Amino acid sequence: MTPTIALVGANGHGRWHRRRIAELEATGRVRLTGLVDLRPLEPDPPVPAGVPIFTDHRDLLAESAPDVVVICTPPHTHLQIALDAIAAGSDLMLEKPPVASLAAHRTLAAALDSAGRSCQVGFQALGSVAWQRFRDALPGLGPVNGITATASWQRDDIYYARSPWAGRRVVGGRPVIDGALVNPLAHAVMQAIASAQALGAGRPRQLVAERYRVRPIEVEDTAFARITFDDGLQVMIAVTLAGEDFIAGEIGARGANGSALLEYPTDRLALGGSPLQEVPGRTDLLTNLLDHRSSRTPLLVPLSVTADFTAVLEALTVPDVPEPHLLDDSVVVIEGPKRTIPGINDLIRKVVETLALPSEMGVPWGVRPFTQRLPVT
Repeated sequence: MTPTIALVGANGHGRWHRRRIAELEATGRVRLTGLVDLRPLEPDPPVPAGVPIFTDHRDLLAESAPDVVVICTPPHTHLQIALDAIAAGSDLMLEKPPVASLAAHRTLAAALDSAGRSCQVGFQALGSVAWQRFRDALPGLGPVNGITATASWQRDDIYYARSPWAGRRVVGGRPVIDGALVNPLAHAVMQAIASAQALGAGRPRQLVAERYRVRPIEVEDTAFARITFDDGLQVMIAVTLAGEDFIAGEIGARGANGSALLEYPTDRLALGGSPLQEVPGRTDLLTNLLDHRSSRTPLLVPLSVTADFTAVLEALTVPDVPEPHLLDDSVVVIEGPKRTIPGINDLIRKVVETLALPSEMGVPWGVRPFTQRLPVT
């Protein structure tokens, strides 16, 4: 029997899921039984004739109880929707970041286990052949000096006006999961953590971070974070949404026997100092979930794989963490809705080369980092 599927959060990034579901429906893999969003649905892609639209996921679940529910809502809403879908008998395709805390992670894991249901988390770059080759190359590098993650994007004022929760820490008394490290550039953080996991580094134990912002938002748009694992391996993450030249997103590893570099959004790979070359092949995570349901194919990104990411996310978002430092006009160039930190790309490269934070290198606008011990996950 063709499995039924529903999408909760059908606007914004949910439009990508609508297109993917339509492709799978055209091949007979799924049958779409409902879409959910608080706002009227954007017309592109068109809603298939006869597919009901809801404003409350509970109404959808009560009417159709789909086999699979795709959840693409604001991160701080994920847990309750996921629990309701599990109670209705659904497997989950859950967008990143999956949940807002380790307590929520444990609650969701327990519900999945009790109900015998499955959850795939939408860190899609972990499904690429390029990632598999990068991961498999890591042991051959010899003792690895560090894992690094870099990205330089540009997000303007319009981005932070996209929703009431954008750029916020708390809305209506509920913690919001936004900020460069845990939302738009969460893939960089997860990919770097997965690299440390592939090396058998143990669990992340300490986070030392500097967070900055170029506009009066409540979360960081520029961040530098050093994560230390059980065996002493350090992961250095340097990312910005106020960048100059675009850096799509890179995961690097250096060892005594060579180096490896993965441009994770484009599936380009460089081993041993060679130029980046595209490595074709990426397994769609929703297809993988469907294969898991039908033939027990292992999930590529089960919830359990994301526990260390959630530990880092929690350390960055707990209430006692200092607010990101607001950079003044002497550091930031403002051009209409766009704000850029001159020299930020060079700084990002120096940070990942030296594994030193900006304040440790004497950057004039650098502020003292905060340190958090990470709990056992």
